[in-house]
Amino acid sequence: MEPIADSEIKRVLVVCAHPDDSDFGASGTIAQWVKDGIEVGYVLCTNGDQGGEESGIPLEEMPQVRQREQREAGAVIGVTDITFLNYRDGWLEPTIALRKDIVREIRRFKPDRLVCQSPERNWDRIGASHPDHLAAGESAIQAVYPDARNPFAFTDLKEAGFEPWRVKEIWVMGHTQPDHWVDITKTFPQKVKVLQAHASQTAHNKELENMLREWGMRNAANGGFADGVIAEAFKIVNTN
Repeated sequence: MEPIADSEIKRVLVVCAHPDDSDFGASGTIAQWVKDGIEVGYVLCTNGDQGGEESGIPLEEMPQVRQREQREAGAVIGVTDITFLNYRDGWLEPTIALRKDIVREIRRFKPDRLVCQSPERNWDRIGASHPDHLAAGESAIQAVYPDARNPFAFTDLKEAGFEPWRVKEIWVMGHTQPDHWVDITKTFPQKVKVLQAHASQTAHNKELENMLREWGMRNAANGGFADGVIAEAFKIVNTN
């Protein structure tokens, strides 16, 4: 499916399970959106404390470290509106409480487009299907439809000033059948810097840049781009 033209998009909200998820999946695309004047915000569902066992950072310090890293990573590409819901890493479930939290953020930020993770397991790339990713993706899609737009859903949010909001489309990362690819060759150096900012997760990987390039070139080949192009892949969902 062809996405809505970026010229018609004013704001994009990115909802993911962990700090760094959106940066692995979409930071090259997000960098282009920000450069084009689109406002982008992040919602991170968990505190990220189960990631980074290679870093040597104590478990109790990890949430603060990962939040700091995510803010530093966002600053690389101009994303400063970052919300941490602080659910426990590794325990995320698609509950009504999580859905409500995401609905609140949608109604606050008023995005035209929402980027999220796939709620469908990817058997060819199991790393994309962390249980938290599946839960975050399912909850985000449920929040977009039907709840964020429905004045009868979570009426206490409406009473608190969070008016219903209709998201025009969803871009799903990590889907087994993407149908839209974005050439990020020009913003790839920024993507690398963004991921390097997540030092607790990536500093041990001396092949990080080569790994990201390999993933991106594979996406580009699947999307029909010429040799040498680096791309990110998405499934586009129209919400009308």
